[in-house]
Amino acid sequence: MRLTRPMLALAGAAAVLALTGCGSDGDGEAAVPETATGSLEHLAAEVKCAPNMQTDADTIRQALCEKGDEKYVLATFATDRGQREWINTAKDYGGYYLVGRKWVAVGHQDVVADLRGRLGGTLEQGTQHGGGTHSAGDGESGGHSGHGG
Repeated sequence: MRLTRPMLALAGAAAVLALTGCGSDGDGEAAVPETATGSLEHLAAEVKCAPNMQTDADTIRQALCEKGDEKYVLATFATDRGQREWINTAKDYGGYYLVGRKWVAVGHQDVVADLRGRLGGTLEQGTQHGGGTHSAGDGESGGHSGHGG
């Protein structure tokens, strides 16, 4: 089966929906290191993840990682453009994204914030759905209220 960008984006979005949930907002902004670079395996080693590989293609490599009871997706991309297209499509499904050069980590807000303390990167938030009471003024705060959790 040939993997296409829409298929990969849908797989990523499904992972976002499965892995993100409503929860407490993260407090305390720790010092953010210089943004990490490298292969999926290198990034996984930086955050002490034994990656469970889900997609291993020329354009994207994607794995599931666990942090305690939380799971998150770690993905690397062959091109900056491919990464941005994937993020833009996946963000329609909500979730929290830690974005580095040709890589992204996707998971619950607290998990992504913790990963930022080790990998650096920029926090982005997907589209908010539903009638929740949280606001997303700066893209780095707010709750995900589109589903129960």
